[in-house]
Amino acid sequence: MLGHRALNVEDYVAILKRRWWIIALPTVVLPIVAVSATLFIQPLYQSQTTVLIDQQKVPENFVKSVVSEDLDSRLATMKEQIESRSNLQPIIERYNLYANQHLSMDGRIDLARQSIDIQGIHSEIARSNGLPGFYITFKANDPHTAQQVCGEITSLFTGANLQSRAAAAEGTTNFIKEQLLDAKRNLDDQDQKLEEFQKKYFGMLPGDEGNNVNVLSSLNTQLESVNQQLNNMEVQRSFAESMLNNQTQPTTASTGPTTALPPQTQQKELEALQKQEADLAAHYQPEYPDLKEVRRKIADLQKQIADAAAAPAPAAPATPASTAPSKADTLAVQQIKAGIHAQDMQIQAKKAEQARLQAQIGQYQTRIQSSPEVEEESKQLNRDYQSSLAFYNNLLTQMQNAKEATDLEHQQEGEQFQVLDEPNLPDGPTYPKRNVFATGGLGAGLALGLLVVALLEYKDTALRTERDIWAFTQLPTLAIIVWSGDVAHVEQTRTSRLKRLFSRKKSKELLADATG
Repeated sequence: MLGHRALNVEDYVAILKRRWWIIALPTVVLPIVAVSATLFIQPLYQSQTTVLIDQQKVPENFVKSVVSEDLDSRLATMKEQIESRSNLQPIIERYNLYANQHLSMDGRIDLARQSIDIQGIHSEIARSNGLPGFYITFKANDPHTAQQVCGEITSLFTGANLQSRAAAAEGTTNFIKEQLLDAKRNLDDQDQKLEEFQKKYFGMLPGDEGNNVNVLSSLNTQLESVNQQLNNMEVQRSFAESMLNNQTQPTTASTGPTTALPPQTQQKELEALQKQEADLAAHYQPEYPDLKEVRRKIADLQKQIADAAAAPAPAAPATPASTAPSKADTLAVQQIKAGIHAQDMQIQAKKAEQARLQAQIGQYQTRIQSSPEVEEESKQLNRDYQSSLAFYNNLLTQMQNAKEATDLEHQQEGEQFQVLDEPNLPDGPTYPKRNVFATGGLGAGLALGLLVVALLEYKDTALRTERDIWAFTQLPTLAIIVWSGDVAHVEQTRTSRLKRLFSRKKSKELLADATG
């Protein structure tokens, strides 16, 4: 009646009583079959080793490792390298793995890859940026083979770690070395450009501007002094020329001897005295004796010029006397001419110095005027040079760090894989496990028996209780007749009894006829 109406506990107990043997039979048989099947399955033995990750012995504050890749990623990469054909095929050939399975080398390599397992050890007390270690396991049909192959794979892992770290360190060092050479060439080019610029604009650089201004001011002061000295020399020469003229030209009785200077000479002398007065007035008080003397001379000279202008003009202009020395000259004339010649030499020297100072002033004025443009170009060159220098210094520091990291890896002072537990020799096979097969067979047999009972009960439409009658007819039960056995069996028993009685009666009748 399973599936035709809701069942209660009494119904399940009744079903169990009727069909218990259907559940018990597969529950007992299937575990036996499962355990027997393990006898025909080739066993697998698993060998395992523990690899501890030994951290870098030198603190990273002193030597920073060049390998920054996460350990999980590195393990995955190394696993792919170790599972390559070039690494697995020699191991398979050396230990003759999977030879009885009649597979090609590719198939045997695939089975070997499936037999290798890498599991990381996650620990809360380990360093936070990686794993404290990992397990390496290998499965084989022979325990000794599993142990030996597991050791081979562990050696491949430790060797691959050293090679990968050394290769990473050397690759980083070579790359930085090339970058450093390029940066050095660029820095040399910038240095050469800066040197050529400094030679080209020597004295016009931004730092020379203040010095140029000071030098220009000093040159202007020197030029002013030279100009003043030159004016004084010209005045003195004019005075000497006038004295020479007076010595060489004859005097008339009506006029008598005169010491008056020519108007041009007087005018030059007046201008020189006025410049001298202005210079002294700028530096001294009006009561200064030299200033008072110069002002007195200016007043006298102005009076002479005024008197000369008021006097009647001479009949013919006086011809200046020659300044060249002559044997006919008197001693006084020769002395005056010698003085004039010395003054001419001094005037020429002062004019040369004046020209030199004016040229230097023009040169420094040009430097000062060109300073903004030179400063802008200097800023650009210095900016490029400083950028190249900073980049070079940064690469130089990185190069030093890379060399230290490379030396650290060569000395095997960096991160290493340390075998904590050697590969173990398996005591028993990891597959198949008989207790697992027996438990699986027990579960499968119980499930199969319950499934068969459920199907039989679902197809069974017999009415056994009042609930069955009500589920089919929706009518109440008037009376219940207790089950007395199978009807066909009762009829058969009754017929056999009648036959026996009939045969006995027939036998008695025949016996009576015979005796009678």
